[in-house]
Amino acid sequence: MPKSKVRKKDNSAAPLDRRTPVQAKHLGPSHPAYVTVMLGMMLVGLLWLVVNYLAGERIPFMSDLGAWNFAVGFAFMIIGLLMTMRWR
Repeated sequence: MPKSKVRKKDNSAAPLDRRTPVQAKHLGPSHPAYVTVMLGMMLVGLLWLVVNYLAGERIPFMSDLGAWNFAVGFAFMIIGLLMTMRWR
């Protein structure tokens, strides 16, 4: 049986080891106040929803908001969760 021909590799692509490495910016850890605000926002949102369930009809401004209390509580929690993406 005849032997198949060996094909040469295409050398048109640049070698990977000759590329210049990109220097990443060295960013330190987040400020402790950032972490405090982040956790505070999530806790405020949670407390807002708990207070709405337990005593929302007895608090005048919460009873005026009605179902918007859910939006306010979840907005605080979502802001806190979005802050976690920038936490180092």
